[in-house]
Amino acid sequence: MAPRNEQTHFGYEDVPLEDKQRRVDDVFHSVARRYDLMNDLMSGGLHRAWKDALVTAVNPPKNDRAFAVLDLAGGTGDIAFRVAEAGGPGARVTVCDINPGMLEVGRERAAERGLDGVVSFDEGNAEELPYPDRSFDCVTIAFGIRNVPRIERALAEIYRVLKHGSRFLCLEFSSVDIPGLEALYELYSFQVIPRIGEMVAGDREAYQYLVESIRKFPKPKAFAHMIEAAGFRRVSHTAMTGGVVVLHSGWRL
Repeated sequence: MAPRNEQTHFGYEDVPLEDKQRRVDDVFHSVARRYDLMNDLMSGGLHRAWKDALVTAVNPPKNDRAFAVLDLAGGTGDIAFRVAEAGGPGARVTVCDINPGMLEVGRERAAERGLDGVVSFDEGNAEELPYPDRSFDCVTIAFGIRNVPRIERALAEIYRVLKHGSRFLCLEFSSVDIPGLEALYELYSFQVIPRIGEMVAGDREAYQYLVESIRKFPKPKAFAHMIEAAGFRRVSHTAMTGGVVVLHSGWRL
């Protein structure tokens, strides 16, 4: 366990590290049933293209070869359903999320899509994954790694549960790298998104946190170094939409 006085930044607010998970849980419990709608509104639908790029990188086999994917922090099932539908009959996806409200939404949607035999949902902490060593052919996480209190622990756990020769893929927001666009992006992020959250999800504070957490997340090169430090090789990152989003990749070799 971390020392009691260890601190982390919750958005721009310093809070004790042991309190961050509770605060994150409160955010996502609040917005669970409007989460995907909010993603559409905040990104203008672009999140769908970003997620498609992630699934393309996963590249699940189209045949009946067994292919096990672990999707972390994906409680509503958005990534999991895409992977399951892109793969063949041997593809199976396990969603692991710490938030029961998000998982409830995901299970309902899986049943509606007839995918409840292909996609399963587990409650669990990314820092202490409830799976044996070398269990998965791919681990994904989309827009969730920045909410993990101890990212290094989560990366170590991801490395542990991956099979040799398998891949870790992480989709995460970053900072705009196009001159002149940064100021507009900041204005939209801090003035518009929280207002959308208040109007649609009834929770301005939750979306204020989500915006601020992006600014506190390590820059792409720094995060790539963290992935390498966890043991991954052939680490790379690809910026999309002017750097708004980055797809990170690493292999357990």
